[in-house]
Amino acid sequence: MVQVTPTHRRDVLRTGAGIVAGGALAAGCGTGHAARPSVPAAPVPSPSESPSKPPPGPRAYPGLPAQITHGPRTRPQVALTFHGQGDPALARALLDTAERRGARLTVLAVGTWLDQHPDLARRILDGGHDLGNHTQRHIGVNTLPEAEARREITDCATRLKRLTGSIGTWFRPSRAPAASPLVARLARAAGYPHVLSYDVDSLDYTRPGAAAVTREVLAGARNGSVVSLHFGYPDTVAALPDVLTELGRRGLRAVTTTELLS
Repeated sequence: MVQVTPTHRRDVLRTGAGIVAGGALAAGCGTGHAARPSVPAAPVPSPSESPSKPPPGPRAYPGLPAQITHGPRTRPQVALTFHGQGDPALARALLDTAERRGARLTVLAVGTWLDQHPDLARRILDGGHDLGNHTQRHIGVNTLPEAEARREITDCATRLKRLTGSIGTWFRPSRAPAASPLVARLARAAGYPHVLSYDVDSLDYTRPGAAAVTREVLAGARNGSVVSLHFGYPDTVAALPDVLTELGRRGLRAVTTTELLS
């Protein structure tokens, strides 16, 4: 069994000193509580503030289903995908850890989180990671009437476009592992040919402890896996070094979802 070492724990505490005591944690997609912004929303930069060369947008993958749960089983790669909300210091700690280890992530950002922390959109992209859409308010999008569900998708897409010049590479529904037929149709209409689901759920939003998060990921990860994780949880930050170490020992490389499917 993989254990979280004291060194890892000290690294996490140094990176995010005071985070647990001072910040509210984000709710995971598997829970029933909507995310609660803790500070007033920061203004979203105008399009003129976006970089001159926008990042790639969504692309269609012929032969792949409308809802993607995993990549090719023939290549030793996995995609670690993160539901993007919660304390920004924890998000930066995860990004820093991944980059030091040569790993690249996929972040599905919540629109209200981008409103609060607009600088993190560029931080994610500048680190070589994928950035996508996880709805505007992180509520149960599959349960909403059509007009409201459409707004959840397009409002977040608008934030991404203003901040980066692109609506992002992926869409993932909030509060559900897969999109309903209606939400999948609305996502296509908004410019996302595929819905990004996953085949491995870390259950980190249940706060089980870092060792349990590590065990859950490693128990399911194999060639082509798409793993669901979350920003906003100290357990996830503490688990990531061991997750990456053990994936490496198995010959599995953590790449963006774009690279996984390319």
